[in-house]
Amino acid sequence: MKSTGIRRSTAALSALACVGALVLSACTTTKKSGPGSDAGDSSGPVKVGLVTKTETNPYFVKLRESAKAAAEAKGGSLIALAGKFDGDNEGQVTAIENLVQQGVKGILITPSNSAGVLGAIKQAQDKGVVVIALDTQTEPADAVAATYATDNENAGKLIGQYVKARLGDTKPQLVMMDLDPSASVGKQRHNGFLEGMGLPLNTPDIIGSALTQGDQTKAQQAMENLLQRVGGQVNAVYNINEPAARGAYQALKEKGLTGKVLVGAIDGGCQGVQNVKDGLFVGTVMQFPKKMAEDGVNAIVDYARSGKKPSGFIDTGATLITDKPVPGLESKDTAWGAQNCWG
Repeated sequence: MKSTGIRRSTAALSALACVGALVLSACTTTKKSGPGSDAGDSSGPVKVGLVTKTETNPYFVKLRESAKAAAEAKGGSLIALAGKFDGDNEGQVTAIENLVQQGVKGILITPSNSAGVLGAIKQAQDKGVVVIALDTQTEPADAVAATYATDNENAGKLIGQYVKARLGDTKPQLVMMDLDPSASVGKQRHNGFLEGMGLPLNTPDIIGSALTQGDQTKAQQAMENLLQRVGGQVNAVYNINEPAARGAYQALKEKGLTGKVLVGAIDGGCQGVQNVKDGLFVGTVMQFPKKMAEDGVNAIVDYARSGKKPSGFIDTGATLITDKPVPGLESKDTAWGAQNCWG
């Protein structure tokens, strides 16, 4: 009888010690440690990291604003960093490492050149941070948990089909204002455009090309240089995005060539829609970065609270915007575009 009483007293004291010290987990189960140990921990606000290609491109500004609003709506916070220019792999690697140190649950990234950031992505994942690509796929695609993006090949195909229809029977004389060829989004849009035009990748109908980094000033300078060589031969210009298209248009304008050249773009920003309305571009393909950002943030918050990772490629849509529709190709006008730009 005496030994039973001692055991009961010892058990009671142990229970009281646990309550008094507020270490309930020590009295039940031991918390998992190591990589991924924070997944499913819903205590406190969720920190979400965002790494874009640049800080100033209007497209990435919209992406950042949308991600910030989505994170705050979920009771979390966004830490946004960026490369100095499109193609700044070193800057993106540093940003990923910085975000991991700050304790983010997940990172959304628009990779400039996925080969240059794969190592940093893997290191973040090894520490339990879920990494999701926005806008631009990594190569290989499964280097990240999931991708929320435009089908960039389809976006290029849409503007290519439209330019082809507008040219009609006229032989194309193309200038291609490209992105860095190592960037997946650049290759996909370039190849999609040529597919839409019904042309092979090595077509002689490309009379000039330049790398623009998606930058308006660089595109204008590049087009000015190209026009010195090809003169007035050009009748259609493909552009990786709307800033590049504005630069190309300005160079064409200075040479008095805008009336004979079809300028096509991809982005669908509000300024780009206005450019279509004003006749600078014949059309643009609208993307939906707000949806990308919101879906990506929600996936990270869900992961932080439940441990469930997103997976696969999620197409966030692409819509051709023009005020001069052509038969057989679905499009929306600039009035619709102004209401939905970068939604």
